[in-house]
Amino acid sequence: MLYAKTTPDNKRANLRSALRTGGLLRFPGAFNPLVAKMIQNKGFEGVYISGAVLSADLGLPDIGLTTLSEVASRSAQIARVTDLPVLVDADTGFGEPMNVARTVQTLEDAGVSAIHIEDQVNPKRCGHLDGKSVVPLDEAQKRIKAAVDARRHGDLLIMARTDVRAVEGLKAATDRAKALVDAGADAIFPEAMSDLSEFEAMRKAVDVPILANMTEFGKSKLFTNEQLEAVGINIVIYPVSLLRLAMGIAERALDVLNEKGSLESLLGEMQHRIDLYELLDYGSYNTFDSSVFNFKINR
Repeated sequence: MLYAKTTPDNKRANLRSALRTGGLLRFPGAFNPLVAKMIQNKGFEGVYISGAVLSADLGLPDIGLTTLSEVASRSAQIARVTDLPVLVDADTGFGEPMNVARTVQTLEDAGVSAIHIEDQVNPKRCGHLDGKSVVPLDEAQKRIKAAVDARRHGDLLIMARTDVRAVEGLKAATDRAKALVDAGADAIFPEAMSDLSEFEAMRKAVDVPILANMTEFGKSKLFTNEQLEAVGINIVIYPVSLLRLAMGIAERALDVLNEKGSLESLLGEMQHRIDLYELLDYGSYNTFDSSVFNFKINR
């Protein structure tokens, strides 16, 4: 009720422990706290907070327009309600290395378990669009070093995302991944890999956990969990999937409302009120309420 039972420190430790098993951890993207609760209830291993989703939720394109305070606020809301570890997209760290340091500590305070910081030029753009630019290697390393140095909780996972593959090719991406690990990155997020052989090459290049981004309509094929686990991937994210599905049915519902004047035909596709109340744990709130407000007014 109100807050998750697992503390932020324990969630961070749990993530580290789960990664040591070598299995694949699945992190669907949550666009609000309610979805995060559903992800936990459905048995997934973690929750992802996508910068693209947060931008879209604010009615903005994913080109670095969101602020640290907006990301931290949504991260805190989501981390508060789930016992699962939360991985958040921190874009380029919101500025220079000192800004990166502040970003890490602010998101630590929000209760997240892991943060990824990318090597795009600021302002960045969606990792699956053409025309990206990346910063020189030494600048990318400075971002990661600043993040690691700023970390106050030892189990907070600092992940380095590299977009070099789409700009300079696979060899440059594996070389950069190695250099980012040398700079202190706990894990690597190689963006826009084209096929499983590229993930395999990245797996051979570094000995830290690797994340695969299974975003729809992008440059990567949508591989199954089994395929990704077979090539040694440790975390898979589905960053925008649930938002896309929710927006798809919302658009259809508005069309039906325009055409028929009622949504009765879509009742079967809606979450029932009972299921919503169960997800929200209404019963616990009622029990708490009745135990506190148990006085009677004498007339």
